[in-house]
Amino acid sequence: MDVHSAFGRVRPLSRRAGKAAVVVVAGLLLATPSCAADDASACAEGIAMIRDALALNPPDPSVPKLRKALRAAEREQKEGEFDECLDAVADARKVLGR
Repeated sequence: MDVHSAFGRVRPLSRRAGKAAVVVVAGLLLATPSCAADDASACAEGIAMIRDALALNPPDPSVPKLRKALRAAEREQKEGEFDECLDAVADARKVLGR
C-alpha cells in the first residue's frame, strides 16, 4: 500500500529496513543513559577540580572567572544539564591553562 504525502507517493519500508530502523532506534535509546551517566560524573569531577584550583589561591585575575565557572557548573548540575556543566568546566580549564 502506498502512502500519499506532500512530496507525492511514498512507499512503505520493506520488512528488513523496518526491522533495521527499530534496532537502530532501540540502540540509541539504550545508549543514552550511559552517556548521561558519563557526563554526570565528568561534571562532578570538573566541579571538584575548580574547587581545588580555588583552594590553591590562584592569581587574582583568574579568581572571579573561576568562581563564575563554579557557580555555573553547580547550577547546571542541579538542573541536570550536564552538557552545560561541562561547558562551564571547560571555561575554568581555559582560565587555568589546562
